[in-house]
Amino acid sequence: MLKPNIADPGVTRHILKAFDLHASKRLGQNFLVHSGTVAGVVQTAEIRPGDRVLEIGPGIGTLTQGLAEAGAVVTAVELDKKLPTVLAQTLDGYEKVHIVGGDILKTDILALMGETPFKVVANLPYYITTPILLTLLERRLPITRIVTMVQREVAERMVAMPGGRDYGSLSVAVQYYTAPRLALAVSPRCFFPPPAVESAVMDCIVRQAPPVAVADEKQFFRVVRAAFEQRRKTIGNALKILGFSRDTLQGACARAGIDAMRRGETLSLAEFATLASALAEI
Repeated sequence: MLKPNIADPGVTRHILKAFDLHASKRLGQNFLVHSGTVAGVVQTAEIRPGDRVLEIGPGIGTLTQGLAEAGAVVTAVELDKKLPTVLAQTLDGYEKVHIVGGDILKTDILALMGETPFKVVANLPYYITTPILLTLLERRLPITRIVTMVQREVAERMVAMPGGRDYGSLSVAVQYYTAPRLALAVSPRCFFPPPAVESAVMDCIVRQAPPVAVADEKQFFRVVRAAFEQRRKTIGNALKILGFSRDTLQGACARAGIDAMRRGETLSLAEFATLASALAEI
């Protein structure tokens, strides 16, 4: 059955008018209106017939349609209470698409998706990108790949290396859990209404095991967050917020082979892991 291409700007405008819809600034809605980008996301995710996909924020079904056309079995979680009714019509005929109303941050994803491996594909609201990404990663769900549309600035932070201004706690977390790459640059003109920022598609392959050995993950991430909380401070000063004395921090840094006068933005994942382990031993 030939269906109208939702990514076509004219079709999108028709749907919005027919259902009296307007992009919600509160929910960070910008509707994708570029077929090439939809195809690029589907190709980046390497969707094959039968692939199980969790989509976050399907909107009016633009990416959902691309995933379904590629043969994916899609479970789409939508926060906007008006849209499930719309999606029931725009995606009518796609039998392998299941729409769920709700907040992804409050959704029991394991209960929804089960323990069989699945991929995540999403055009994430930019105001809540980081909490959603960290929720997906920290829950240790059976996710094999996360392909997301994000603000270009966030994409650059996700792949940033030590020493640069973009490198921070998000960089460490994403690179600890996944092997990330910036797959596609996306112009504001690909959306309606066009956002005030550049966008990018991130491709994150979820690691089976972290790239560094960490005895206590909670302690590791506490150290990472504290190191970046006040970027201008040295490690020897920044980690005092965790309750360690100056002498303890000096001793841990010495044991880890790290100059306590360095700033957090210069430490690699391996160095953060070594420092966290040294602090745990004291």
